[in-house]
Amino acid sequence: MTRESAWAEHRAAVERLRASYAALPADVPVRLAKRTSNLFRPRASVDTPGLDVSGLGGVIEIDPDSRTAEVQGMCTYEDLVDATLPHGLVPLVVPQLRTITLGGAVAGLGIESTSFRNGLPHESVLEMDVFTGAGEVVTCRPGDDLFDAFPNSYGSLGYATRLRIELERVPSYVALRHVRVEPHLLVKTVEEIVRTGALDGVRVDGLDGVAFAPDEVYLTLAAWRHDPGPTSDYTGELIYYRSIRERSTDLLTTYDYLWRWDTDWFWCSGAFGVQHPLVRRAWPRRWRRSDVYHRLVGLDRRFGIADRLDRRAGRPLRERVIQDVEVPLDRLPEFLGWFDDEVGMRPVWLCPLVARRPWPGYPLAPGEVYVNVGFWGTVHVGPDAVDAPRNRAIEQRVHELGGHKSLYSEAFYDRATFDRLYGGAHLAAVKARYDPDDRLTSLYDKAVKRR
Repeated sequence: MTRESAWAEHRAAVERLRASYAALPADVPVRLAKRTSNLFRPRASVDTPGLDVSGLGGVIEIDPDSRTAEVQGMCTYEDLVDATLPHGLVPLVVPQLRTITLGGAVAGLGIESTSFRNGLPHESVLEMDVFTGAGEVVTCRPGDDLFDAFPNSYGSLGYATRLRIELERVPSYVALRHVRVEPHLLVKTVEEIVRTGALDGVRVDGLDGVAFAPDEVYLTLAAWRHDPGPTSDYTGELIYYRSIRERSTDLLTTYDYLWRWDTDWFWCSGAFGVQHPLVRRAWPRRWRRSDVYHRLVGLDRRFGIADRLDRRAGRPLRERVIQDVEVPLDRLPEFLGWFDDEVGMRPVWLCPLVARRPWPGYPLAPGEVYVNVGFWGTVHVGPDAVDAPRNRAIEQRVHELGGHKSLYSEAFYDRATFDRLYGGAHLAAVKARYDPDDRLTSLYDKAVKRR
């Protein structure tokens, strides 16, 4: 496809989106007709059609010289990496799961092991077209009110149709060091890596970690590498997160490194038995993906399968504790200690990040080191499970420690608290300008209200 035809197809796709929006009655909720989702909020099913986003899921063009890409908003990172990697380039931050879209990562935040040096995905966006509640496509750039309010807006300000993003050069391989760190040295070790970009004199290009137990914490240090060598394959019988405990060094292709967590949805595939050797051999490789597991979770929620099995076995009801939170690095030991005592779920994922600049909708202090703590599972809590006591306690504790909670999952704030934590007044002012008829659902209603 030529450059001209790619842009022509993009413009045609935007016109289809615009036409589908114009055809939607004014009193009907606005949503996208997407095949996949990485959200974990309960949402009522609706019979109304979603907005036509067909043709908005690709890469328009890549400029290897300027290390930039023009990408459509519904393009998944899987497809984006497939287009950039042959040029020896990748986005500055590639979220862990294949079907996260670029527009979704910018509007809903994303993170990965390069976030300690490259920030969050929206911080490498140079320009963006947003389809707004007024039915218009607005081109915006850093410093514009719409651009700056867009991160963490989750569609309440509109939908990104095109983004120009920075890319960085990468070689063909990634060398890993899995370093076990004494818990009392965790903060100091992360501080050193962020400050110097190295540990023990060895460069660090990617940094994340896993806390398997209160006294068993590993940091995985990734270094881009040109030299070939024997590589590990964690898309087959081997399971990546187990290797962190089993070996101190490893070598992956860059492609496999980017998707190392997707094959087993971190460690959550174990809930479906996929980590059992017999099941794994029978489970088709093409189904070892996060989006497949996400659909299985959806079926469980729809039919209450796990709850029925628990009742039949006489087990207490489960509370689903699926959250990512950002905690200041110096408060991380305090949060982990509290989490062990009050929730008791392990392992948890640790991913340091440093925001490049202020963002009103997710106000992390620029230049300060935070750690994303990710935990995804269930806890048997009994009849109180329906009131989500563990999730509510996590919300309170995170913000007592000066952190923030991502909004892709359930949230329980009252309106005043939510607006204070997530720049509600500023978001409302921007929304009033670009969605004057209030056709798009507000962020609070999306993230907190049950429908």
